[in-house]
Amino acid sequence: MSSRLEAAGLYKVFGRRPDDAVERLRQGADREELRADGTTAAVVDASFTVEPGEIFVVMGLSGSGKSTLLRMLNGLLEPTAGHVRFGGQDLTALSDRDLREVRAHKISMVFQHFALFPHRSVLENAAYGLAVQGLPRREREERAAEALALCGLAGWEKSWPDELSGGMQQRVGLARALATNADLLLMDESFSALDPLIRRDMQDQLIELQKSLKKTIVFITHDLNEAMRLGDRIAVMRDGRIVQIGTAEDILVRPADDYVASFTKDVDRSRVLTASSVMDTSVSGGSPSCSCETATADTPFTELCAISARLSHRVSVVDGANRVIGVVPRERLVAFLGDEVPEAVPCDNPDGEKVVTRA
Repeated sequence: MSSRLEAAGLYKVFGRRPDDAVERLRQGADREELRADGTTAAVVDASFTVEPGEIFVVMGLSGSGKSTLLRMLNGLLEPTAGHVRFGGQDLTALSDRDLREVRAHKISMVFQHFALFPHRSVLENAAYGLAVQGLPRREREERAAEALALCGLAGWEKSWPDELSGGMQQRVGLARALATNADLLLMDESFSALDPLIRRDMQDQLIELQKSLKKTIVFITHDLNEAMRLGDRIAVMRDGRIVQIGTAEDILVRPADDYVASFTKDVDRSRVLTASSVMDTSVSGGSPSCSCETATADTPFTELCAISARLSHRVSVVDGANRVIGVVPRERLVAFLGDEVPEAVPCDNPDGEKVVTRA
């Protein structure tokens, strides 16, 4: 069965007459109007699709509605309107019993604050979801031990949670989610309580695990750099609404509005952008004009800057057949980076375009 996740027209309204509030929102009312009547619109008309094996990041400031949205995806909160479908099944139409069955076998959640049982060992914590499924003790302990090993905790099975560091405790939480072999992982600010170095280590761990496990993942964060690092695609939320969905490059290069642009202004673009983001595609066709270094569409921005620094003309971007699909003038790198690119050195193209750098 496909592990595709679909959210269609999701609303979550708290307060009096929520159905009336949804209708008012559909007719153009904003959240402030509803708030004056004692009603809070936490999520407004959220629609998106998460493909199997994709990490889909939902990001926004506190109060933007991202955690409420996540809890509607597994039925912890019932939508006021709209539908959630996973694997072709409409989760919003299920009975409470059937929904618990789905959460036990198909959807796992990794919380922000570990949520470990202090009176259970690391192995018992990792096996908890399997115990809920009713698996025999030997089988659940074997699967839990395998999940702990995947998360770098082999040898810690008999330890207690208070003997582990914060990062290790979060790994137990991740192992517990993986042990159930659920197709969908929901991760709610899962790394935000960790110190920066441990947080980056956990991000690395998730990226490595995803290469082999290929889970469908919805990851909630308020940290744009984390979103850019983890997300195959990112949904930016503001005031309960999704204002843009796209890749990290889409959001950096083509922000949907001033809010998204202001959100991304302090991001280290050199870690996200590639040659395809910045190249001029109006110049294409044929072979490179000299035997100098070239770039490909997925050449990282920092490497592109290094190539440009070794050339006295614009960088040619080529495809697999060595055909030019675009060029990157030095001034375009400067514009995207917001700083000066190192001075060029001579190359073997005497007729190449002379590059002008800022003083």
